[in-house]
Formats: sequence, structure tokens, C-alpha cells
Amino acid sequence: MNVKPKVLVVYYTQTGQLKRIVDHVLAPLEGKVDVTFEQLVPTEPFAFPWKKQTFYDTMPETVLQTPRGIQPLKVDVNEHFDLVILAYQPWFLSPSQPTAAFLQSEQGRQLLKGKKVITLLGGRNMWLNAQESVKKYLQQAGANLVGNIVLVDKSSNLVSLITVLRWQFKGLKAATKYLPPAGVQENEIVTSARFAAPIAKALESGNWNNLQQELIDLNAVELIPNLILLEDRGIKAFRFWAKYISAKGGPAASSRQGRVSMYRSLLLPGIVVLSPITLISSLIKLNLKKNELQKEVEYYKSTSLR
Repeated sequence: MNVKPKVLVVYYTQTGQLKRIVDHVLAPLEGKVDVTFEQLVPTEPFAFPWKKQTFYDTMPETVLQTPRGIQPLKVDVNEHFDLVILAYQPWFLSPSQPTAAFLQSEQGRQLLKGKKVITLLGGRNMWLNAQESVKKYLQQAGANLVGNIVLVDKSSNLVSLITVLRWQFKGLKAATKYLPPAGVQENEIVTSARFAAPIAKALESGNWNNLQQELIDLNAVELIPNLILLEDRGIKAFRFWAKYISAKGGPAASSRQGRVSMYRSLLLPGIVVLSPITLISSLIKLNLKKNELQKEVEYYKSTSLR
């Protein structure tokens, strides 16, 4: 009797988009693998749609990776799984708080130890710093990152910013007369089923060495070079503001709301100004240091950790 490979999916989603992505990726494997879902549940839920001040007040602890806790996992951490799929979203260029809480938890580390892991991201367009943090947590847990799939909103940077904030604050995802729908494009979600074939192949053979390259060949990770520079500048700014705000108190503390409001008033104008400047500088760098920037692109597409 053939024993089906066992796959665990660990995920957190507010809108349901990430769960839909997971379902489409796994759909071709139905009946061929035994799938267990573990949804991460914060001890204090993050309300959706967000209140604007609450949203911006969530940034410091997200960037500093001091998240609010999650409820105990339902899955047995000692259970055998042939593969763990960690599905998450970046928040403020960092892993979402529930994801960080899972990766920092003793249960999470026990569960991941010795496991093959595929990370599956669904978000706007900047995910590099978040993935670097996740890579470090996985390494510390003794897990083996064998694949990474990234689905992003392919609208321009400023358009996707407008649509995602409209979704976050008003709960409105649908297209308008002037704006496309928010989030990852529907076609990207539906066609993500193509990633099942190399995953199934690796599960069957037990050979994971070529999985990431096979996923890349299917466009599992597409990276525009100028986003590397934009994100590098963005995370430095977020880290400054995270320390500056948190110095006045913990989450939701009234003593820090003045600084949260200051950060909130500067963030969007800063992105609007930085985006075209970074695009120009990246084009210059692409011409002057093409090989160097291309190496950066290849690194971020890989599962390796510097």
C-alpha cells in the first residue's frame, strides 16, 4: 500500500487571499498527498479592515520583530511531515506579526526542526527583507528551505500602494473606474497551480536539490532590480521610525501616538518621492554595475542565506 506524502501548511490570512493562493497551488495534488492546515491565530486578533492609526501603530513591533503572541498550535509538533509550506505576507517589509510569532515560538521551532520547507508569499511587491528574516528563523530552527514562491501585485508601485491601502482601510478590493482590483491579480492566483508539478516530483523522489530552479523556470520568483534599491532604503527608514516610536511606549500607548502620527504623515509622500528617484538610480546602477545588481537578483531568487 502506497503511503501518501504528508504536507503541513502553516498560514495566516486576514482577507483570505493567501488561503486561495495555497489552495490553487495544492489543487493538482488533491488525492496524492495528505494535507494538514494550521492557521495561525493571534491572541489578540488584528481587525480587518484596519483603522488607520492602528495600522501605522503596528509598524514598530512588526519591523523590530517583537510581535504579539499566537494561540497554541493545534498540530502535534512531533508529527512527521514530508514538507511544510509556510505561507505568509510581508508587513512593513518584514514578516507579518503572526508569522514572526510562529517562527519565534518554541512550538514553531520544534515543528520545523529537520523539516523541508517551502515559503509561499502573497503580497504587494516588496518582500526581500521579510524573506531574509524568515530564512534566518528557519536556519535557527534547523529547517531546510528548499523552495520559495512569490506572488505579488504586478501593478506599478504607486498604483498598488493606492489599491492596497484602499483595501486595508475600507475593505474594498474590487476595481473602480480608475483603479484595478487590489491584491495579487486573479490570473496569477489561478495559474499558480503550475507549481504543483515540481513539488510533487520532489515529494515522490525525495530529491529537493533542483526544486527552486524548477520553480524559477516557472516564474515562481520575478524580481525587478529597482525594487532591491527601493526596499533597501525603505527598511532603513522603517527601522529608524520603529525605534523612534517604540522609545515612547508599547503598542497602542497614548504616549507614542504623536510620533505614530508624524510617521504616518511622512510615509506616503516619502514613497511617492522615493519611487521615481530609485527607479532612475537603479537604471544608472544597472548600466554601471550590471553584474553586481544581477548577482543580487539571483541571490534573492534563491533559497540560500548569506
